[in-house]
Amino acid sequence: MEQSPSLTILLLVLGLSQAQMDHSGPAMWIDHLEAVDITERILTANNGSDEMLMEGDLVVPRTRNAMQCMQGGNSCLWNKASSGYVEVPYTIEDSRFTPSNRKEIEHAVQSFHSKTCIHFVPRGNQKDYISFESLNGCYSSLGRIGGKQTVSVNSVGCIFLGIIQHETLHALGFQHEQTRSDRDQYIRINWSNIDSNMAYNFDKQNTNNLNTPYDYSSVMHYGKTAFSTNGMDTITPIPNPDVSIGQRQGLSTTDILRINRLYGC
Repeated sequence: MEQSPSLTILLLVLGLSQAQMDHSGPAMWIDHLEAVDITERILTANNGSDEMLMEGDLVVPRTRNAMQCMQGGNSCLWNKASSGYVEVPYTIEDSRFTPSNRKEIEHAVQSFHSKTCIHFVPRGNQKDYISFESLNGCYSSLGRIGGKQTVSVNSVGCIFLGIIQHETLHALGFQHEQTRSDRDQYIRINWSNIDSNMAYNFDKQNTNNLNTPYDYSSVMHYGKTAFSTNGMDTITPIPNPDVSIGQRQGLSTTDILRINRLYGC
């Protein structure tokens, strides 16, 4: 039996209506967003940045103090107060942050309070302090450098708990996990999948590993395809290549342990 033109149109309209009511499209988008790891978000946000960056999000050191920090020294640590807490003054002073952005930054810095002796305090007249700003990407200097220290968490691409914690940990003196001095026992760098001009981003550092295990789940570990030129893995866990690296949830148990060991909590 043939369908009349009017019935065909009616069925088409009903089909379109059901498609609009089908939430699989938005749900799939949300699932994709949640699946994007910290590395991809940071490197995407920093694409085209005019800041001189190492390893994707570390501001190139401009002082001897910062160079000593890069070499594993303790001169870049924040000072412990008489209260026993390491008080880090901070401001959120960029007008481009929305109230929601500010709330997420506050949540990220306060997440350190219950698990470590790091306490972020609103800046009064302290000389050394962290200034959270919405600049052209997600990046930070390494360790305390003196004076105003900018941590950029762009209001468009960087306002995620794990990213804010990641950049804040840089400011506290922590480097990327994949650059650890002993990393070759735990990961293989696939140089053939990396642009030769970007290979310096995978240089090993003389890190203070604080007698803690290599942590694939660290918020400071980049994902498997960081700086890939062809979509293939640049970082492969060994001996098991299927181990997941590069996450988005936030501080791992070992991240917390290292903070407490480095700062004597």
